[in-house]
Amino acid sequence: MRIKGLRTPATAFLAASMAAGLLVSGCSAGGSRADASMAALPRATPKELSPYYGQQLNWRECGVPGFECSTMRAPLDYKKPGGQAIKLAVSRKKATGPGKRLGSLLVNPGGPGGSAIGYLQSYAALGYPEAVRAQYDMVAVDPRGVARSEPVTCLDGKQMDAYTQTDITPDDQRETKVLSDSFKKFAAGCEKRSGKVLPHVSTVEAARDMDVLRSALGDKKLTYVGASYGTFLGATYAGLYPDRVGRLVLDGAMDPALPARRMNRDQTAGFETAFQSFAKDCVGRADCPLGTESAQDAGKRLKSFFGDLDRAPIPAGDSDGRKLGEALATTGVIAAMYDEAAWPQLRTALTTAMRDKDGAGLLALSDSYYEREGDGSYANLMFANAAVNCLDLPPAFDTAAEVKKSVPDFEKASPLFGEGLAWASLNCTYWPVKATGKPHRIKAEGADPIVVVGTTRDPATPYRWAESLADQLSSGKLLTYEGDGHTAYGRGSDCVDSTINAYLLEGKIPDDGKRCSQG
Repeated sequence: MRIKGLRTPATAFLAASMAAGLLVSGCSAGGSRADASMAALPRATPKELSPYYGQQLNWRECGVPGFECSTMRAPLDYKKPGGQAIKLAVSRKKATGPGKRLGSLLVNPGGPGGSAIGYLQSYAALGYPEAVRAQYDMVAVDPRGVARSEPVTCLDGKQMDAYTQTDITPDDQRETKVLSDSFKKFAAGCEKRSGKVLPHVSTVEAARDMDVLRSALGDKKLTYVGASYGTFLGATYAGLYPDRVGRLVLDGAMDPALPARRMNRDQTAGFETAFQSFAKDCVGRADCPLGTESAQDAGKRLKSFFGDLDRAPIPAGDSDGRKLGEALATTGVIAAMYDEAAWPQLRTALTTAMRDKDGAGLLALSDSYYEREGDGSYANLMFANAAVNCLDLPPAFDTAAEVKKSVPDFEKASPLFGEGLAWASLNCTYWPVKATGKPHRIKAEGADPIVVVGTTRDPATPYRWAESLADQLSSGKLLTYEGDGHTAYGRGSDCVDSTINAYLLEGKIPDDGKRCSQG
């Protein structure tokens, strides 16, 4: 299974919310945080970029009532602004009023690879607080390489089916080679199908695109809500353009100072924390498929079940003949860790799989995570996810042998998920484009106050990452949500929601270190 990181409100977007994980792939050695800091770009817009900054967006109807769409131009390579241009898809829903219009509010759900336009049209512009939607034009741009914006493609549906079913806990040298080969085939497919854009889908480039959009929208400063990976994108923007930071909310924060191996291990521990919360809830119920003794016993039972599936996959009622093996089952369980609203669905899926030998429920969760459609095709989320991550950080491991040595360390972080997530960290080892990014701190000196939100039992972006990012940012204000699930805004805490709403609408800056709980 390959981890990613999207926004996941319980009431909407649940299928895509499974894409709420994160990324992960960087730094070949060690686990220390970076000392280097991101340098801001010059305040003056380079003359060569003036045609992009001065462009007019031509808005049109786009088949979704209440929304307008447009296409924005950006340079493929910011180092060669006079060269080839790319087209990025933009959508907006204009402020509904009454009240003073506050400008544009740009949103991004994370991933990397999540469609910001899909998120805007299916949730944000409909489900954000009415007062926010009344005073802001709600806007989204699919980042380069994602969905409607020069999408990265790598494998066809049948090839992705094989990729997602590959054994992620190899028992011998032959299985290790099969797993390594699956990553090689994935990377080669990306190069073959998307070689032009592949070197130019970094987070830095996506952040520069956001500044072009800010200018095209006529806003002097950027107002932005980013979740999960979207926090890294927003923080990167702040680091590059601190003087253009307006009201930024970074919810479910990433730590840009971490190398990928450390990041992957931290995230592994985060999923273990989330599973323990699920297991404690489950064993208190008479119908818990993992027993009623203790959360620890529940984890042992599930790991044993994963082992059974490794040896003998079970039917899943799939029209394409897929069975539920260890890889797909693990993905299904991890998918449900993003939001406690999915726990009942997971209990049912585990019951039918463990008792009735019917893997359909877990397969459905896994398919939601991978954004697999009913016709066997896949959205481009997982392709873009790898492309961005592998460009942003050097690979977590240089060889399969290094992964094998690190498995015990990952298993300390999570007895249940550690082995599989250690091997999943091999995904960028064979990437055809050398990473252009590296771990770094982001200070954004001179920026207006930035609200960083962390959830204490977040599976995909551990709470310590929010603490670190808020500490790095010169104007960072940490808002803590004491609860479960991935991200906090719009997930049931009146305290969190009212604090963020007051910041977005009134510019009221929360006290640094403010803590909220559910309800």
